[in-house]
Amino acid sequence: MTEKKQADAPSIEREVQDAFPGGEVERVEVLRYGDDPEVGPGESGVRVFLNLPDAGPGRPARERLPAFRDSHRDALRKLHDELRSQVWWIEYRSADQPGRGGGKFRSNFRDEPDASADLTPVMTRLGAADLATVDTLIAAGIGTSRAEVLRWAVGRIRENPAYDQLHERIQQIEDLKAKF
Repeated sequence: MTEKKQADAPSIEREVQDAFPGGEVERVEVLRYGDDPEVGPGESGVRVFLNLPDAGPGRPARERLPAFRDSHRDALRKLHDELRSQVWWIEYRSADQPGRGGGKFRSNFRDEPDASADLTPVMTRLGAADLATVDTLIAAGIGTSRAEVLRWAVGRIRENPAYDQLHERIQQIEDLKAKF
């Protein structure tokens, strides 16, 4: 995983504002671990709240963000290239509907595992206790990201002899089902 330099909130806020000089940005939040559950230990994220014009007659509000993304594609790409060394993700939301209706879109900058590895992405939701456990394992150096720690934990389960027994029993059940 690539090491990110520490996010400088005022500098990032300024870069985001400068990328969209038309006044589209209402505010910028630079999030660190503890500010938001989606930000892991040692990570930073950026949430950008946008002032978006009406989508137009007969067009729903949910079309405002895609229209913004389409009309600012070059500025978004440039900003993301500039910030990827400091943050793990940038999320854009409508300022007047920050959590609903207007939706959101996001750019993630997490390093992906080696493309030659045969890995399947999996999304999960963790409660507070499980998230704290994962973050403790990161702090202890077991992994450098939540995904890496979860891969490690699944690997430890697979190494347990009871897992082999469980796997054999499932195969036996499948063989019995096939006989019906």
